[in-house]
Amino acid sequence: MIKKELLEILACPQCKGPVELAAGEDGIVCRACKLLYAIRDGIPIMLIDEAKPLPENQP
Repeated sequence: MIKKELLEILACPQCKGPVELAAGEDGIVCRACKLLYAIRDGIPIMLIDEAKPLPENQP
């Protein structure tokens, strides 16, 4: 689980925009770039090369 304080200071490494916790709390989402950054062992992996594109049907 990511603490709210950490989530508030994180930014997308690609666009430097805001990010939010994914619905399943298994990743960090950048809506502007449509990328999902994984969370492994409670640590967000904020590397552009490791990000996955969001599915088209995800709001």
